[in-house]
Amino acid sequence: MKFLFALLLVPLLMVPAFAETQTLPTDKNTLDVKLTYDPIEPGVQTKINIDFINPQTQKVQEHIDYTIAVSKDGETVFGPIPLTHTSLGSVKIPIEFNLGEGIYTMDFEVEGILFQPIPREVVSFDIQVGEANAQPITPPEESNGESNVDTNGENGGCLIATATFGSELAPQVQQLRELRDNTVLKTNSGIAFMTTFNQFYYSFSPSVADFEREQPLFKEIMKVTLTPMLSSLSLLNHVEIDSEQEMLGYGISIVLLNLAMYVGIPLVGIVKLYQFRKN
Repeated sequence: MKFLFALLLVPLLMVPAFAETQTLPTDKNTLDVKLTYDPIEPGVQTKINIDFINPQTQKVQEHIDYTIAVSKDGETVFGPIPLTHTSLGSVKIPIEFNLGEGIYTMDFEVEGILFQPIPREVVSFDIQVGEANAQPITPPEESNGESNVDTNGENGGCLIATATFGSELAPQVQQLRELRDNTVLKTNSGIAFMTTFNQFYYSFSPSVADFEREQPLFKEIMKVTLTPMLSSLSLLNHVEIDSEQEMLGYGISIVLLNLAMYVGIPLVGIVKLYQFRKN
């Protein structure tokens, strides 16, 4: 059931502008990893933006397979997440640094680039939480005077929705992005759903998005197909989800609703048509 719910959650990744930045290379120097975030307070959920950067071009490298873990003094705070894919090379993850002030360690492992497995490369960051023992932060890096951040501070990550509605700024794409950030990723169940989804979704979405751009008729078909799902997902914007049980409960309800719309109604229509022709 979790997998079915994950199929209904379109992962959209944002690249916002934050106050503090760190950039370090992986141990074999294949990629640079860039963290950007607001000042972090203990016990308060903070969204950490992560960019995987090609050191030769100084541009965000698309299609990265990675894992993340966060710890403090050997005690795990977040993760390690299963191997996960980011299509645009950027991802935003909410983390609660709940072991008090001090230095936390964020460990990355990169195992794939452009859908090709690579020998594992690692990099670790020290992240200051609270006022104590403050550490200097590396200034933001830019290439040729241009930042890797959009002028309006965000990038979408759903290839199919972006291709269908024509822009990462389309209202439908922003709706999915807000749902992901404000609802799904606030629970461990939601993170698990997105992780499951990633491994399935990015195996076919680039081809579907390319086909949409080549075939306008197929693009219009996708608009009609996605509209009922978008309407059902919008229901989650009007409920309070404060626990894993509520996330799972609402998720199952949305799955059943979409199964009824996409499977149940067409089956009933086919049966009625068969009965009519038979009579």
